[in-house]
Amino acid sequence: MKAYLVLDLTVHDLSGFLEYAQKIPAFIAQHGGRYIVKGEVPAVMEGDWTPERVVIIEFPSNGDARAFLADPSAQTLFGLRQATTTSKLLLVDGCE
Repeated sequence: MKAYLVLDLTVHDLSGFLEYAQKIPAFIAQHGGRYIVKGEVPAVMEGDWTPERVVIIEFPSNGDARAFLADPSAQTLFGLRQATTTSKLLLVDGCE
């Protein structure tokens, strides 16, 4: 069953964030992932959630998404994202 990482982020340091944005796609691909939504400004249709940018990444399985998040080689990049943004990250399974 496919799984999705949903990232809600506000970029505070664009120049620092650009390094992350340039390098992370290779790690996503190594774990079978692909972008579904890439840094789009969402239109809030209901509720008080006000994300500035949204990213959705599809993985073949929950295990692949977790392996991506645990990849030791990507940890420096995750730290860079965390240092240059305020972000919230969800992992959800898709429907069969």
